[in-house]
Amino acid sequence: MILVTGGTGLVGSHLLFELTKSHQKIRAIYRTKKTVEKVKTVFGYYTNNIDEYFNRIEWLEADLNDIPKLTEAFKNVTHVYHSAALISFDPNDYYKLRETNISGTANIVNLSIINSIQKLCYVSSVATMGYDPVKITEETTWNSEDSQSVYAITKYEAEMEVWRGIQEGVPSVIVNPGVILGPGFFRTGSGGLFKRVHKGLNYVTKGVAGYVGVEDVIKSMVLLMNNDCTNERYIIVAENLSFLDFTTLISNAFKLTPPKKIASKWMLSFAWRLDWLKHKLTGKKRRLTKNLSKTLITKSHYSSDKILMTKAGLKFKPISKVVSEVCQVFLKEASS
Repeated sequence: MILVTGGTGLVGSHLLFELTKSHQKIRAIYRTKKTVEKVKTVFGYYTNNIDEYFNRIEWLEADLNDIPKLTEAFKNVTHVYHSAALISFDPNDYYKLRETNISGTANIVNLSIINSIQKLCYVSSVATMGYDPVKITEETTWNSEDSQSVYAITKYEAEMEVWRGIQEGVPSVIVNPGVILGPGFFRTGSGGLFKRVHKGLNYVTKGVAGYVGVEDVIKSMVLLMNNDCTNERYIIVAENLSFLDFTTLISNAFKLTPPKKIASKWMLSFAWRLDWLKHKLTGKKRRLTKNLSKTLITKSHYSSDKILMTKAGLKFKPISKVVSEVCQVFLKEASS
């Protein structure tokens, strides 16, 4: 049996549909029932027989830090896809991030050890990679002395838990996707970028980041789990694009005028301080932090050569096509 954590999120929901196509026994954990309904929406992007595929999943209510429930979830499980995580760049969420990303992953690793799991796939992020101005690979060293976001710190430490599990006998693979693009979650994460551009985005930056479609992330995960690759990490990035070029792709897909104003370093510096002051005065959640403003102007070029060489014939869908498909879904749902 396969266990999927984070099954109600972007990666997890798309992964579940892919797994149900092979008629394997699947168990997925969730925290609240209302989030499970979102999975049906995602399944609807791929099939008209939503219930047929959805009913192939055994759902179990469990939290990553609820050991008794997690213990139950691991019964008869042989393979684990751990995609559950909290995503936030707000320093005020640091302890929540630690609880979910680090403690939660430690619990998954411990139960994988106890139950002699045959293979574990952990969904991390390129946020845990080190920085190199020319090319970032799996060998680029993480520098703990650099200023890192709270999200990056907790995901990096979660990876350390997975490496601990490897040392204790759990064969594992770690995937480090770039910004994951896919339909179904337009209020959070990368989906929120499409919503913001559609509403009208005035300023962008020339910072560069790695992007990849959710289907390519899923394809990579399943391929790695089904072959003899173990105890390795893999960057999953289809293309490196500037934020200006990326938002232009979205604008063109929406048939809107692309943003042209470039936010300079001093503007971002002023903006994150203003955002901090607004948070202090109103209590509203941070939208722009010091680390995030730094990321927005950093030019990060990621290499996926390792997985492309590992899996001959593997090709990633062009980001222009991914963006076009996601925008079509966004417009359809916005009009319904």
